[in-house]
Amino acid sequence: MSRELGGEACGVFGIFGRANAAELTYFGLHSLQHRGQESAGIVTSDGVQLYARKGLGEIGDVFPAPHSLFDLPGRMAIGHTRYSTTGANSAANIQPLIIAFRGASLAVGHNGNLTNSWTLKRYLEKGGAIFQTTSDSELFLHLVARSAKSAWIDMICEALPETEGAYSALFIHREGIVAARDPQGFRPLALGRLGEAWVVASETCAFDIIGARYERDVEPGEVIEITDAGVNSYWPHKDIKPAFCIFEFVYFSRPDSKIFGENVDKVRRRLGRRLAKEQPVDADFVISVPDSSNTAALGYSEESGIRFEIGLIRNHYVGRTFIAPEQQIRDLDVRIKFNPVAGVLEGKRVCVVDDSIVRGTTSRKLAQLIYGAGAKEVHFRISSPPIISPCFYGIDMPTKAELIGSHKTVEEIRSYLGVDSLGYLSIEGMLSIHSLPKTSFCTACFSGNYPTALEARNGGKYVFEIAPSRGGR
Repeated sequence: MSRELGGEACGVFGIFGRANAAELTYFGLHSLQHRGQESAGIVTSDGVQLYARKGLGEIGDVFPAPHSLFDLPGRMAIGHTRYSTTGANSAANIQPLIIAFRGASLAVGHNGNLTNSWTLKRYLEKGGAIFQTTSDSELFLHLVARSAKSAWIDMICEALPETEGAYSALFIHREGIVAARDPQGFRPLALGRLGEAWVVASETCAFDIIGARYERDVEPGEVIEITDAGVNSYWPHKDIKPAFCIFEFVYFSRPDSKIFGENVDKVRRRLGRRLAKEQPVDADFVISVPDSSNTAALGYSEESGIRFEIGLIRNHYVGRTFIAPEQQIRDLDVRIKFNPVAGVLEGKRVCVVDDSIVRGTTSRKLAQLIYGAGAKEVHFRISSPPIISPCFYGIDMPTKAELIGSHKTVEEIRSYLGVDSLGYLSIEGMLSIHSLPKTSFCTACFSGNYPTALEARNGGKYVFEIAPSRGGR
């Protein structure tokens, strides 16, 4: 889509039991590049110590040639690709983060946001903790270091219940890796096999690139340790209350992934079908805003009987606009990312299917592009409800005041976009397309109903109300 959010959390990948662990992690991270473009890192273990290579930029920037992996030996590795939902885009915040204490080292890569990070950090600082980053992910390491337990898995299991919010996290120590998912399971995390090796990743598309087989999801609240002794599960949390992020289906995950028990492509196609039932239109053809709304647009076309056409061409050498960290860059992306196909659009009534509207700025520019190519009418259909509230669980949305759906009616948004009509999918319709119970999903950005308590900070404000967002779309 033509995203103008601040950024989703990140992508994590881990493997245990292969001599070329760093190389396989490199390829796995390539499949997760869509989850973050600011920085990347890999940490490996040879059973004696940890080795790390990290840097700012995309995977290919940090690991530009095969020799850049030569200094990462070992049969196990974890990797991370990052967008800074919490903490600045700086070298200090590049993950996986590493600590050394008690004569050993531990590293962590984290996808999600901790909602009690401000309180935890103040508490730890009063106890003498010195933070080296501005990332909430560093809290995991400080909490683990405070444990009086002797085994890494016991230390991690003791630390995790002190946190609140969203995390799909991977830890690595010299003897193994640990995968952990918060008790709500906000962000996806999957477990797979590659021969005798075990693989863990944010999305199953990272398994496909290396030929691994999906086994199952890491369950909400589950902690899995993988060592030479085998694979063992632990359950340190008292309450397991699933609240899977529905926006992963709507926009963020790759369509060729399986998350929360369903194929993303199939869910998006059902979203488009339901949208066609709820928001019909009289148009000559349906087009998508490539790439994330492609299958929703196909579903809309199939259900409505209106043919699908290619009306916008995306420049794939430009990343997702909402992940670009600076507003100036994001605005440039909008201008160069899409080009209308005038020969298709001229004189036609066009139904544009997109997955969401955040601020509305990019959607407005897209409408102008399509009209400028000669379209007679432009009708926007959105395969999700209006976004009215920010996310605190790993999608760095703008403040509530910046979300166009929070203070404008659908008709007012239509007028702002300058289109002939605008229709959104209902929350009920969005939740009806999955086999899981409706109560299994977090819909906070669409409903304002947050599944966990939120932490007020200085002045009684929340984190996304304190700092201006870097948004675009």
